[in-house]
Amino acid sequence: MLKQTQKRSIETRAKLLRVATEAIAANGHGALRVEEVVKNAGVAKGTFFAHFKDKDALMELIIGAQIDEYLDAAEEPGCAKNVDELVSRMRPLMDFMTRERYIFDVIVRHSGAAVKEELGPIAQTFERTIEIVAGWIAAGDFRKDVSEVLLAEGVQAFAVQAMALHFCAINNQEEMHLRFKSYLDAWLNPALAS
Repeated sequence: MLKQTQKRSIETRAKLLRVATEAIAANGHGALRVEEVVKNAGVAKGTFFAHFKDKDALMELIIGAQIDEYLDAAEEPGCAKNVDELVSRMRPLMDFMTRERYIFDVIVRHSGAAVKEELGPIAQTFERTIEIVAGWIAAGDFRKDVSEVLLAEGVQAFAVQAMALHFCAINNQEEMHLRFKSYLDAWLNPALAS
């Protein structure tokens, strides 16, 4: 009996995720409503909240999985050897993260955790990004006087800054990827930037 209940619970959760993903594909992340998800999944609202604390918890799973897909694509061709390649590899992910203000806001809210046990899907993608970029830095044509991990953490911080300024009316005249590139030129190759 317990196994049947667990199986049904797993199937219901998967159905909620599938229906939500379909709704997002049709109308965008910010337009998703819990009421729409439960209606299209054919479940009660209480069932939704038995599986997800709130809409943000659902969105964290979906957006985290989408970020992982972009990271898979960025990682696939091997190491980014210079700043131009690094920006090119990160650009599709950054474009996704800024496609809607709602997406960026969810990512920023869930990018860190108070304790390691609370690391959710989005926070895990931030850690994965640092690992990927640190590998590129170790193998590429970048400064070697600072640890790869510290440089990768800086790359991530500059990406977040460039994306945040993308939404700022005063600072959004420069294209996001060009601003990101200028940050990385100075951070990863300071001798060339001066």
